Amino acid sequence: MSPLHALAALWILASAVMSAGWWWQHRRRNAGVADVLWSALLAVGAWTLAAWGAGSSAPRALLALLGGGWALRLSVHLLRRVRREPEDGRYQALRARWSDRAGNWFAFFQLQALSVVLFALPFVPVAANRHPGAAWLAAGALFWFTGVLGESLADRQLARWRSVPGNRGRTCRTGLWRYSRHPNYFFEWLHWFAYVAWSVGSPLAPLAWLGPLAMFIFLRYLSGVPWTEQQALRTRGEDYRDYQRRTSVFFPWFPLSRPSGVDR
Repeated sequence: MSPLHALAALWILASAVMSAGWWWQHRRRNAGVADVLWSALLAVGAWTLAAWGAGSSAPRALLALLGGGWALRLSVHLLRRVRREPEDGRYQALRARWSDRAGNWFAFFQLQALSVVLFALPFVPVAANRHPGAAWLAAGALFWFTGVLGESLADRQLARWRSVPGNRGRTCRTGLWRYSRHPNYFFEWLHWFAYVAWSVGSPLAPLAWLGPLAMFIFLRYLSGVPWTEQQALRTRGEDYRDYQRRTSVFFPWFPLSRPSGVDR
């Protein structure tokens, strides 16, 4: 199976799965299932491309085990949130704007299906890499472990903070959240450099840069930071504005002792 055929099959599968997700959210009024399905489908993409790739066994094994493992872990984490918590604030805002207009929500879920294919593109050069270097394979594994461990730690720290009733309406400023307003997003973005490293030696290597580039644009400017911060400002008000003035928005850095008035 060629990479093009594998991506086409992935898109067909993603479209069908997201259609089922659209039907589910219409009944349950929780569009967070789109994130769960997106992550699970990326795991399928990693496994499929690794299985059918023409490259060496080492990068393909890393793609299947670590790339698929990252996506599966994220899917399970998001599924727990969907099952235990109300609909994410980002989707509540969309629901307030769209109500239950079936066409709008269906188009949204189908865009998620297309984005699965977009973010599976960096897997293609990894699976096609016939001349991987041991140092680059190790560097990619380091990026992967740093990203996944950092994201997992940030998620646990935030969950622990939210579990304390007295913290309701306040902003988490402990652990990694002291140095970045979105450390989970930062480490998720960092993990995408693993596929860049594992692609070195592949004729399609430049394609791997779509991962960190597209993920940074989505997280920083489109679907991540802007929506999350709008919701935080609605629910935490001045406490979150003070956090914004003191804490780096994305890249971890030391917090300011005095508010700067500048979003860094």
